[in-house]
Amino acid sequence: EVQLQASGGGLVQTGGSLRLSCAASGFQLGDYAIAWFRQAPGKDREGVSCISRVDGDTVYADSVKGRFTISIDNAKDTVYLLMNSLKPEDTAVYYCAAKRGYSGSHFPAAAFESWGQGTQVTVSS
Repeated sequence: EVQLQASGGGLVQTGGSLRLSCAASGFQLGDYAIAWFRQAPGKDREGVSCISRVDGDTVYADSVKGRFTISIDNAKDTVYLLMNSLKPEDTAVYYCAAKRGYSGSHFPAAAFESWGQGTQVTVSS
């Protein structure tokens, strides 16, 4: 079974940057997608970004386009999320998740098979 570990969260002021990491183990040969989700208190979990492990195709939520960048290092089986120009509304617990197959713009949380524990991102005003 694929195991994921998210790290890199912290406290940052508005306009600052953070880089989250998702270290994975247990991948088998095949087409996997790895995604970042976030959940703020009292709100639904939402998809932030997703990447294909095979060809590097990416998709972003409209709210983070132009500010966040997802990338993958296949040799390390690690996915990154570079977050620039952070806003208070980005405050949430960020989770990484994996599933077999890349679905493009549609990546619902319910479709993902493996989840990390999450890392807290707090952006102060």
